[in-house]
Amino acid sequence: MGIENPVHLLFIGVVALLVLGPKRLPGLARALGHGIREFREAIGQGESPAERQERSQAVDPAEPVRSPDAPDRGPL
Repeated sequence: MGIENPVHLLFIGVVALLVLGPKRLPGLARALGHGIREFREAIGQGESPAERQERSQAVDPAEPVRSPDAPDRGPL
């Protein structure tokens, strides 16, 4: 059960604006974004360089799988 409708986000924004006021809301949003960025960086630092490289070279599920010695016949 999550936020399935953009109207829910609008409602949450209006309530936050009424509770916090127009002067404090941008600072809170900036602090929240900074906290999320720091959290993602901290999670990324827990990975080893090999794990990061493996994740960056992940296989695209939309691409067909072919053996290296198969002739190139173009797209299927």
